[in-house]
Amino acid sequence: MERLRVPLLEESLYISMAPSALPLCEHTLKSSFTVPRRYLFGPGPSNVPPRILTAGSQPMLGHLHAETIEIMDHIKSGIQYAFQTQNRMTLAVSGPGHAAMECAIFNSVECGDSVLIAVNGIWGERAAEIAERIGAKVNKIVTSAGSYFRNDEIEQALSKYKPVLFFLTHGESSTGVVHPIDGIGELCHRYNCLFLVDSVAALGGSPIYMDKQDIDIMYTGSQKVLNVPPGTAPISFSERACCRIFSRKTKPVSYFLDLSWLANYWGCDRKSARAYHHTGPVTALYSLREGLAILAETGLENSWKRHKDVAAYFHEGLERIGLKPFVEDKKARLPTVTTIVAPPGYDWREITGYIMKNHNIEISGGLGPSVGMVLRVGLMGCNSNKPYVDMILEALTDALKHCHKSKV
Repeated sequence: MERLRVPLLEESLYISMAPSALPLCEHTLKSSFTVPRRYLFGPGPSNVPPRILTAGSQPMLGHLHAETIEIMDHIKSGIQYAFQTQNRMTLAVSGPGHAAMECAIFNSVECGDSVLIAVNGIWGERAAEIAERIGAKVNKIVTSAGSYFRNDEIEQALSKYKPVLFFLTHGESSTGVVHPIDGIGELCHRYNCLFLVDSVAALGGSPIYMDKQDIDIMYTGSQKVLNVPPGTAPISFSERACCRIFSRKTKPVSYFLDLSWLANYWGCDRKSARAYHHTGPVTALYSLREGLAILAETGLENSWKRHKDVAAYFHEGLERIGLKPFVEDKKARLPTVTTIVAPPGYDWREITGYIMKNHNIEISGGLGPSVGMVLRVGLMGCNSNKPYVDMILEALTDALKHCHKSKV
């Protein structure tokens, strides 16, 4: 006769104390979620056109399938065109622009190295913090929001600090400045320094030539002029930069962003086989390829001209409705992100909130050094057109009529 098994006291207690699954909130995952359609005229992300959305919805592939590698090769070619470079070490980091910034600094700078950071907005501030976190000796040149540096100021700092790397933001989206690039790379090389350029907010909207302008490392983000969802960040390294990176004494602090691994993963190291490093964002790569293809079909010169012309049209319209661009020097105004002097007497938060609620349009306030000083309007890629400018001007005019204005 089979005997029943009686659990021990300790076993019974263990079973009774075992946790049960937490209940699911009734209003979270038990129903579908509909994403609202909005006009994204902030500093990014920008609206994604149907062609890119369709590309990103194609069937999943393995991250090292032959077709995925072919797509990655297309992306490398597209980045080379967009950057105007022939650099072999050209790829896309799996992550936003911040990941590319860290990739650039982590690989080119070692603990104790002297670096020079140009700070004319928040992106210089963040580059400085990243370099400080890995133990670099960070030196800064700083100018006021809305301004940029003269080449003689840069040379004076290069001579004084003797950095291994000089960081500069091409399109400072927090202040609306596009920084002149000519001659800076030559100065850096004269002082045996690598030239690193952040072109996240400017690439495709303002001229830049990586090779001709002696830029050693440059990166951008997918979500600006390229109109691709956030999450991939094109980056390129010159041979000069690679020589320094691959002769460093210590390993980069980040395994994920180690260029020696990324070079192989992206087929930049001329090795016959690609080793597994990480699982790349496959469908995001589909989208990035499509965004680069659209830029190539449009043509860089045409894209630069359209962004310049649309920005000028917007600036003229702002003055007609009594608003003023924040950057006084017209040549220094970033064509992709316009900063507007915050209207005196108004709360900028009320203006942006009113426009979102009543016009379904996103515009932004300031960031970093421009907080409270400006409104920011992005017109990038497919969003850079005159009918959209008219829509924004109408929304701003309406907001100025209906938002509270103090008497002070």
